[in-house]
Amino acid sequence: MSYLKTAILMAAMTALFMGLGYLLGGAGGSMIALVVAAAMNAYAWWNSDRMVLRMHNAQPVTRGDRMGLYAMTADLAQKAGLPEPKVYLIDTPQPNAFATGRNPANSAVAVTTGLMRSLDREELAGVIAHELAHIRNHDTAIMTVTATFAGAISMLANFALFFGGSRERLGLVGTLLLMFLAPFAAALVQMAISRTREYAADKAGAEICGHPLWLASALEKIALGAARIDNDAAERNPATAHMFIINPLHAHKHDSLFATHPATENRVAALRAMAGQSQNAPQMVAQPRSEGRKANTQRGRREGPWS
Repeated sequence: MSYLKTAILMAAMTALFMGLGYLLGGAGGSMIALVVAAAMNAYAWWNSDRMVLRMHNAQPVTRGDRMGLYAMTADLAQKAGLPEPKVYLIDTPQPNAFATGRNPANSAVAVTTGLMRSLDREELAGVIAHELAHIRNHDTAIMTVTATFAGAISMLANFALFFGGSRERLGLVGTLLLMFLAPFAAALVQMAISRTREYAADKAGAEICGHPLWLASALEKIALGAARIDNDAAERNPATAHMFIINPLHAHKHDSLFATHPATENRVAALRAMAGQSQNAPQMVAQPRSEGRKANTQRGRREGPWS
């Protein structure tokens, strides 16, 4: 059902874009809007990974890195039936991660230094598996196209107030409404598509790593970190927020149509149910780093692949 909903939302986005073009320039404007959309999508299709990685100043991780990040990603990709993606590290204290690329053969997984410091090896595997699920489901390409449409619709709506033809068709009040409602509608579509995809990626990611609770624990820790630590690059480029495993913008906490991601507690509950646990089971508490290191030492576990 999530894929059907996504297809419907994408169709609505395309119709809205062409409708704006018609209001601005009639039938000719509608055709121009379609051509512009095709050109923008083509550019985004071939350059989406480089664009996003550059925005966040992501640095490549090479095979044999001391953290073992590349090897872990390659192993999980093989288990998922995927070619090895490129691996990147983003220097920011906020724990987070995302995947990008137009298809599995041209994909990348990026994690932050804050994520590497916050999670143990099992939790990190859960996060990487989640991002690989996005790649396998072709979510990265879909989300890039959606973001491109949303930006283009906002641009056209801002032009509407100053476009004579649009004022003649709608009047000043209608044009003002168009300026506010069109970007809002585009943002709603983008947010809804992201939310449906996150639940699907959680499920597939848990299947790839084989342990739903690894990802559940990671989501709890990432949510706590993202709520109190800024991600400056994400704040400068909010259109990329929907790509992260947890919203990096400190925006919304409730599971509503206005959130870019489902509520973390709902995602964790779904993963617990997948693991066969009751939703009323004791909650996993994301420990501060110092406590987590002590606990891991007592159990004889490594803090993470970097230690």
